[in-house]
Amino acid sequence: MNPSVSLAPFAAFYFTYFAFLGLFSPFWGPYLASLSFSAWQISVLISLSTFARIVAPGLWGALADHLGRRRPIIVATSLAAAGFFALVGVRSDFEWLFGSLAVALFFWAAPLPLVEAGTAELTRGSPGRYSRVRLWGSVGFIVLSVGAGFLLDTLGIAALPWLATATLVAVGGAACALPEVAPPKRAGPRAPIGRVLSQRPVRALFAVVFLMAFAHGPYYVFYSIALEGAGYPRDAVGLLWAAGVGAEVLMFWLMPRLTARWPPVRLMQLSLAAAVLRFALIASALSTPALALFAQLMHGLTFGVHHAAAVALLHDAFEPHQRSRAQGLYIVAGFGVGGSLGGLASGVLWPLGGAPLVFGVSALAALAACVLGWRSLAPRDPDCIS
Repeated sequence: MNPSVSLAPFAAFYFTYFAFLGLFSPFWGPYLASLSFSAWQISVLISLSTFARIVAPGLWGALADHLGRRRPIIVATSLAAAGFFALVGVRSDFEWLFGSLAVALFFWAAPLPLVEAGTAELTRGSPGRYSRVRLWGSVGFIVLSVGAGFLLDTLGIAALPWLATATLVAVGGAACALPEVAPPKRAGPRAPIGRVLSQRPVRALFAVVFLMAFAHGPYYVFYSIALEGAGYPRDAVGLLWAAGVGAEVLMFWLMPRLTARWPPVRLMQLSLAAAVLRFALIASALSTPALALFAQLMHGLTFGVHHAAAVALLHDAFEPHQRSRAQGLYIVAGFGVGGSLGGLASGVLWPLGGAPLVFGVSALAALAACVLGWRSLAPRDPDCIS
């Protein structure tokens, strides 16, 4: 870790960035429904954020690696996202929303992997410190998802675009406060990124990330619906979600102690095993409150520990001039392609078998990730994954 650079600006960025998600994710669907859009139009507009996560991170990451600088791109794209999102509330027709939102989200998806690469660089000597910075993103998500509910009850759902724009302005301000974290200089010729991607443990890591995101896709789409179908009142549904995010924050906080005892690859393997049990419980025992709570508390392992371990493994596997692209590929494989395909698959399977079938498939995807992780993530090259 570089002691001369404060991590506080990075914590502030995570807080504001995920605060936007805490506002946008729960309430964007109801906002679109209030405009009387069809189900197809709503699904298209909601899918734009996923599409942006597939397209944008790799492009911006490649540019950052080419320039050898991340901060100018982080600042420019954060401010551009706020500027274009301000156009979303100007008109309410589908074409206008599609165009303005697509551009805004293309810029919005850019800075996170670049900030992740910088944070990982600064905390390399103490990888658990990364998690204590990243946890502020989870806190921001909780604060806005809860606070926005009260605000929108008072102001009305029509205020959502303006509240979201204000949050993105805060993201831009936090981005401006970030220092430049230049990748370490490497003597000699630069190896192509394809050489690293061709290594078996690295390919396995991206496959594991994809499978875990696929397994979680149905969770983000149908978990609340499954709980209500099992007879839980809405306040209990909210408490279970809060318990999951709270467990995530706790695990982020504990990561320094965990990484002092176990290497990232072992923590990754632990998270994969936990995911199998978690989704099997959701599929088979959701009507038992104690087991439902236990399964939800495992979110700290299946998301918090998994994400922190993945960031550490990626940082160690790639050379400094490749890390922005590596973090971008991580976002694409996980939050982009994996999560979207898992969500789409759950939409097809839900009418056929409801929660037992959908989350049973999640458990199978997690099992595949677990087998792959235990067989292929063990280090074979000291310069690869450790």
